[in-house]
Amino acid sequence: MAITYKDAGVNIEEGYRSVELIKEYAKRTLNSYVLGGIGSFGSMIEIPEGYKKPVLVSGTDGVGTKLEIAFKTKKYDTVGIDCVAMCVNDILCHGAKPLFFLDYIACGKLEANVSSDLVKGVSDGCLESNCALVGGETAEMPGFYKDGEYDIAGFALGIVDKENIIDGSKVEDGNILIGLKSSGIHSNGYSLVRKIFTDLEEDFYGDAVWKTLLTPTRIYVKPILSLMKDVDIKAMAHITGGGFIENIPRMFGGRSFTAVIDKSSYEIPNIFKRIMEKGVEEDHMYNTFNMGIGFVIAVSKEDAQKTMEKLKSLGEEPVLLGHVISGGEGVCLK
Repeated sequence: MAITYKDAGVNIEEGYRSVELIKEYAKRTLNSYVLGGIGSFGSMIEIPEGYKKPVLVSGTDGVGTKLEIAFKTKKYDTVGIDCVAMCVNDILCHGAKPLFFLDYIACGKLEANVSSDLVKGVSDGCLESNCALVGGETAEMPGFYKDGEYDIAGFALGIVDKENIIDGSKVEDGNILIGLKSSGIHSNGYSLVRKIFTDLEEDFYGDAVWKTLLTPTRIYVKPILSLMKDVDIKAMAHITGGGFIENIPRMFGGRSFTAVIDKSSYEIPNIFKRIMEKGVEEDHMYNTFNMGIGFVIAVSKEDAQKTMEKLKSLGEEPVLLGHVISGGEGVCLK
């Protein structure tokens, strides 16, 4: 009796169905920079005109254990947004405009409807960040992943003119720190979140808490790229794993500065208050979560008001978060 790939746990037909469903989500993100369509062995991107010395900026990341909440609730169409956000927000910190995105999905047993939901989220994230989903890989690995479990990761590539790279080298004493609000926990700290919220149906302001926990990560590409046209941004930080404590100092490019943060400058979202009510101390919160601020920029004192007004005109609710002082290499929470 002949042995087939299906006998080994890989369903080729389901793979074909998955590809057909995914193609439509990828096609809607393609832009004028993309040469060729979906399905070739490689994807080709033409570097846009107008760059004197173009520099390519890359980033890669995944969604982490937030995926387990998606597995348990069988809601898969938002974590793809998280995957894109984690990558494009990172390269945005250097002033890069995202050009394209690639995804990687791995599973034990492929279900075409699930994989297409995952890619729908990726596609939504790409549309939100104006970058093209030009390809990816879906790997079915029976016996390696449990049935019903998936992993997703991505890679983003962006572009910036060399003279416009933002790397913290222009930060000065007295610069103002402005925060852009997060949509919630985003995609970091979920190993702790899952330990705290063992009942995903727990009431959270009249709804099951899992709905808040699965809120996708905000993508800051459009407001920041628009702001860069009018304001000389000194540095930027994406607040991911490590929270305020680890990420804000990264925006100084290894130079000796301290970020003085006014904790009373904004209202901490209720989800973080609930986590603290369950026993996590405040200091640990600021070293784990974004605490309601997903992106931070540094500007001169002279540009602070202009920056606030511009961000408000773009639909943001910016926060005057604090300021920079010379010396030290960390964050001072006041």
